[in-house]
Amino acid sequence: MSRTFRALAALTIFSIALTGCTKKSENDTGSLPAGSQLMSEGDKAMSDVKSAHFVIDVKTPINGVPLSKAEGDLTKEGNAKGAATIDMGGMKTEAAFVILGQKLYLKLATGGYQEVPLAVASTVYDPSAILDPQRGAAKLLRTAKNPKTEAKEQVDGKDAYKVSFDPDASALAALIPTTASGVTAVVWLDATTKRIAKAEFTIPQSGSASKGVASITFSNYDVPVTISAP
Repeated sequence: MSRTFRALAALTIFSIALTGCTKKSENDTGSLPAGSQLMSEGDKAMSDVKSAHFVIDVKTPINGVPLSKAEGDLTKEGNAKGAATIDMGGMKTEAAFVILGQKLYLKLATGGYQEVPLAVASTVYDPSAILDPQRGAAKLLRTAKNPKTEAKEQVDGKDAYKVSFDPDASALAALIPTTASGVTAVVWLDATTKRIAKAEFTIPQSGSASKGVASITFSNYDVPVTISAP
């Protein structure tokens, strides 16, 4: 989502930590495209994506979300492969996964791959919907409420429009597995392609659960991906 962090200097590192690898540019927001226009263009661009590499990073724990990190490759058909860090009984566990059709092949820290129903993935995280135009990233942009273009910034050296918005709950769940309400979001759309470079979601504090922050980044759009059963 392009995932290379470059430590050029202490100030740069501090800036990256604050902005999630986003370098801000000086802009007059009045001259920027409208948020609704960018979301519409982004919806179309993401609907046409055939494959992508993704990284999900749950920066601060989210109540009810056992996922800490996930990284892998996706296809529009819903096939995927990669690795994830999940919380199992209070312990972090590494897991490799392959999703092929309605089958999920899962490999934990020990042992080999085991075939389980894809429905099992939904209890932790199911990335198969991310590139589905009717369920995933495209829908997130299509159903965005109150989109507002905040700035034109650089993400991994490329210009991108930063747009804040209120996400639709069902569309959000396809990217970040949470049912929390009151989530706020920011997305960076590539200035040329209008594809998502990065998105960040803030889950408000609820009861004893502290505020949570999660991000997803995309890269290697439409690079051919081969996914087969292990």
